[in-house]
Amino acid sequence: MKNTLLLFISLFSVSHLWGQDKQYKIVAAGFYNLENFYDTINQPNVDDEDFTPDGNYHYTGKIFLDKVDHLAEVLSQIAVDKTPDGLAFFGCAEIENRTVLETLANHPKLKARNYQVVHYDGPDLRGVDCGFMYNPKYFKVLESKSIRVNLKEVVKDWRPTRDVLYVKGLLNGSDTIHVFVNHWPSRRGGEEATAPLREFAAGISKHIIDSLMAINPNTKVLDMGDLNDNPTDPSMVKVLKCCDKKENCKPGGMFNPWVDYYKKGIGTLAFNDSWGIFDQIVLSYGWLNHEQSGYFYQKATIFSKDFMVQKTGKYKGYPKRTWDWNIYNAGYSDHFPTYITLLKQVK
Repeated sequence: MKNTLLLFISLFSVSHLWGQDKQYKIVAAGFYNLENFYDTINQPNVDDEDFTPDGNYHYTGKIFLDKVDHLAEVLSQIAVDKTPDGLAFFGCAEIENRTVLETLANHPKLKARNYQVVHYDGPDLRGVDCGFMYNPKYFKVLESKSIRVNLKEVVKDWRPTRDVLYVKGLLNGSDTIHVFVNHWPSRRGGEEATAPLREFAAGISKHIIDSLMAINPNTKVLDMGDLNDNPTDPSMVKVLKCCDKKENCKPGGMFNPWVDYYKKGIGTLAFNDSWGIFDQIVLSYGWLNHEQSGYFYQKATIFSKDFMVQKTGKYKGYPKRTWDWNIYNAGYSDHFPTYITLLKQVK
């Protein structure tokens, strides 16, 4: 009797929220740190020698293709329980160039989706950039650019970091959206000491977002990436000014759906047996109204299947990484991907 009552309450809640007689289109948008996704070629003026056949990782063509296959396996499964085509678009980090993404897009597990690539070479000394892949069935690029994050404004002699990738596009022919793909400075050197660098990086997209909101506070923005910060850190709360509850988000503001996950100890990566959520997708106020004619936010999900989890060794229970120091671990990434689902009522 108790279980029957709980089931009834659950069904009633869903029916009350979405309406029994309503139908919705659904799309999924994601982010995935692809963990040192290099080709095997030693590029000039880039510190990528480790990821070559003669380098410390003995990074051969066979290993590269194996990594492509593993990444394709993950990407082919994300959100397919929600929509048959999986991710309509996604941002990514730690990719060396356009070639590796095009190789990934042409893998047999993904080829039918016809993913297209947006990428710009940036100034990072290791040669890694942010990227964006999209299914043209759902997304049309209207504009894109690479935005410099000049950390020398914070620390005079700091090394170059990854650019922010900006993409403006049309979602399913109806919604104009703005996507920022970030990979903020790491915590190497200490979390507290490097926090101002991440706060500065957060301000790069925030400045543009504020300009967009000044024109229209309902503008639809997704600010995503490997932020190297958690949802409760100052970069998210004080700089991006994210709300942790939808009802507290005002026109022109940003909502962070990952706070509850983080407070429950659920994360996308682990260090010293502590879970963090560096891989975030935050949304502007314009996505939150369920009664609008366009797409609205439904849910945020961390994608972590059993095959993506390390089963043995010091990283047991963590995301199954590609490398254990310089030994090939035949994994996927040291980060779990994240995605959000967006709904649009079919009239």
